Amino acid sequence: MSASVLYDAPGPRARTRNKIIGAAAVAGILGLLYFVWYRLDRAGQFDAYLWDPFQYTGIQQRIGEGIVATLKAFALAAVFSLVFGATLAAGRLSDHAPVRWAATTVVELFRGMPLLIMIFALYVGVFTTEPLWALVIGLTLYNGAVQAEIFRAGINAVPKGQSEAGYAIGLRKTQLMVTVLIPQAVRAMLPSIISQLVVTLKDTSLGFIITYEELLYTGKLIAQTSQGFPYIPMVLVIAPIYIAMCLTLSGLATWIERRSRRSPKGAPVEAPEAEAAVAEAE
Repeated sequence: MSASVLYDAPGPRARTRNKIIGAAAVAGILGLLYFVWYRLDRAGQFDAYLWDPFQYTGIQQRIGEGIVATLKAFALAAVFSLVFGATLAAGRLSDHAPVRWAATTVVELFRGMPLLIMIFALYVGVFTTEPLWALVIGLTLYNGAVQAEIFRAGINAVPKGQSEAGYAIGLRKTQLMVTVLIPQAVRAMLPSIISQLVVTLKDTSLGFIITYEELLYTGKLIAQTSQGFPYIPMVLVIAPIYIAMCLTLSGLATWIERRSRRSPKGAPVEAPEAEAAVAEAE
């Protein structure tokens, strides 16, 4: 048995005890799954006729429209949050204290405010007839604040020697940021930026609360208007679509990271502060 620096290797009695605890945990999980299946089966959610609505062209078209609406909200929120985040990051890195304080206040305000409350307040107070914009602006404010911390951490992670070399050859701060720091920071931060975009994509489902007809809301309407109220079949259809979209973005982040490490220009700079910022924001 391999040794560990974190704990002593378990002896015979400890291994027996761990096996018993593991078996009990597995039995408990299986029992819980059976209980859930039993209750849903008694409610008739596994009856074969509940899958009949998915054979109709109209239902398939509504699901397709829900996917389009989800991707539309995500695309707008992704672009706006990146622009908003870059603006806030520039303010956070400013040499002028009032600008830096104002940007910090905005970042901390929107990072700390619950996203659902922000979207609902925008919908009730401003965009009553345009739920799309309540959803997009809410996602922009929250995710833009998180992206600002990712940008700031990425730029701060570039070795200071490069800034000093830039100033030594006469570059101004804007020139230094555009030509030296930002290109390296973006390469280092791309996986974290795309990971946050995955969060943005998943958060589009909050449009369900304000009746924006994205994928989840479309699924609810279909289940409510179909014979037998097929909520479980609808979840089994909707969930894989969300998972496929998120896995596609996650796969893109992984591909970019591997491609960056194989680049002739070398691996991007390490920026653990950005990962910490993302984890803290989530």
